[in-house]
Amino acid sequence: MPLGFIGAGKLAGSVIRGLLRVKFCEPPDIIASQPIDDLRAALHEETGIRVTVGNDEVVDSAEIIFLGVKPTFVLPVITELGASLEGKLVVSLAAGIRLARMEAIANARFLRVMTNIPSAIGRGASALTAGSRTSDEDVARVLQIFRAVGAVVRIEEAQIDAVTALAGSGPAFVYTVIEALAAGGVKAGLPPDIALTLATQTVLGASQLAAESDASPDELRRMVITPGGTTAAGLAAMDRLGTSSGLIAAVEAATARGREMAGG
Repeated sequence: MPLGFIGAGKLAGSVIRGLLRVKFCEPPDIIASQPIDDLRAALHEETGIRVTVGNDEVVDSAEIIFLGVKPTFVLPVITELGASLEGKLVVSLAAGIRLARMEAIANARFLRVMTNIPSAIGRGASALTAGSRTSDEDVARVLQIFRAVGAVVRIEEAQIDAVTALAGSGPAFVYTVIEALAAGGVKAGLPPDIALTLATQTVLGASQLAAESDASPDELRRMVITPGGTTAAGLAAMDRLGTSSGLIAAVEAATARGREMAGG
């Protein structure tokens, strides 16, 4: 199926790279618009996909269209394209722009998907919510695309701001954890490169085990703890400083900001 991306920044670019990496499609199957000359040339050189200046060329060439522009540009782009979107299957990747607002402008079959940048390596976390004009077949096709680049769940639109915070913003929170673990290793006497390697692999391994195990995170954590041992001492320090509370607050703050962007 020909796929078109209006805007190919960090998030949309991650989806493109992931689809090509897992061989869901080939470069000739994807077209993207990128108005900046240097970025347009670089994207084509890296991926081999067709990259154009005009959004209308993407609409004319693609069977499924992804809106990968920043939230502030979503409605203007839909307005600009107008009647050319008639009957098209359009997937918005933007935070904060509700389906009803998009459907009020163009008679397209709109869906929203919130995903994240690990989609680039086939490890994305995505959630889909469908608009009022989409069919079961439309939903199945888009789910198939995002299953190719990671895990995907179907949600109600009222839940998407929480998904934006947890999955969309979540990688930044995890990178902060990796950075802090590595800094702790350096402070304890490790060279920076070794500390970063160990911190990154520890988070990767712990995440993979959590994904593959039937045990809960709490049960897995207890497997590492020895009463009075090093892990217990470290967790006690985290509790004193409110590490868990800080992460919860980060998700809450990001969710609140998403709701503000949506106007409520």
